[in-house]
Amino acid sequence: MKLEIEYVDINSIKPYEKNAKQHPEEQIEQIKKSIEQFGMDDPIGIWRDEIVEGHGRLIACKELGYTEVPIIRLDHLTDEERKAYTLAHNKLTMNSDFDLDLLNDELMSFDTIDMKDFGFDDVFDEFDETELDDEREKEKINVSIVFEKYSDYECIKDELEQLVSKTNGNISIKMI
Repeated sequence: MKLEIEYVDINSIKPYEKNAKQHPEEQIEQIKKSIEQFGMDDPIGIWRDEIVEGHGRLIACKELGYTEVPIIRLDHLTDEERKAYTLAHNKLTMNSDFDLDLLNDELMSFDTIDMKDFGFDDVFDEFDETELDDEREKEKINVSIVFEKYSDYECIKDELEQLVSKTNGNISIKMI
């Protein structure tokens, strides 16, 4: 099945009245800023003219004065699948976190777009450098090896050092 983007009158689609996902005003403001900055690049998913995913985008577009919005039709879903997909779509975005090192690299790689508009002002407020180091430390794998003789260690020393090097220090080895 191939999804096709259509543009429809904004008033021709209606929100799903049992949508469990909340859209506080702060989030709607962020969505509006995203649409203003990047465009309405994420079509609203509808099923028989009722929203499956995209309730926040619909509210933002209405507040921005849009008269048409892009949609994709999800009419191939059964009613049960539509309900389940609505919940799954919203929940799946909440099931993971950012890699804070990569996120920081990305945020530092440009300077003309203020990412605070999209909620990135407090990303690092919850982690100071000590906490970030603690989180990285938790990810390390600690290996303890008991050698009968020092010569046994000498036999595999190079391999152990390569292992530590290849994992960027995420494996630490302690001789007992």
